[in-house]
Amino acid sequence: MLHLVFEISTEVLARLPNQNAVIFLNNAVFGLLKNSKWQNQIAEIVPCYVLHDDLTLRGIEISALIDGVTPIDYPQFVHLTIENTPIQTWI
Repeated sequence: MLHLVFEISTEVLARLPNQNAVIFLNNAVFGLLKNSKWQNQIAEIVPCYVLHDDLTLRGIEISALIDGVTPIDYPQFVHLTIENTPIQTWI
């Protein structure tokens, strides 16, 4: 299963089962910064991805992310949607 997270919250993170792919998009990328209040919960998510363009639009450097978060581009995003069905969206 693939989870698309557009807005991050403690409640959403608690509902994400481990061993499912998770992509953080839009403003959810702010929760991926080192020392965020969600750092410990996000570190347990494997695999964990972020759309690189969303980082760029918000001026976030990859080095500022929590360890274990993998930036991806749009072709990789499409590949993950094909390989991981069904898809759950968290807005």
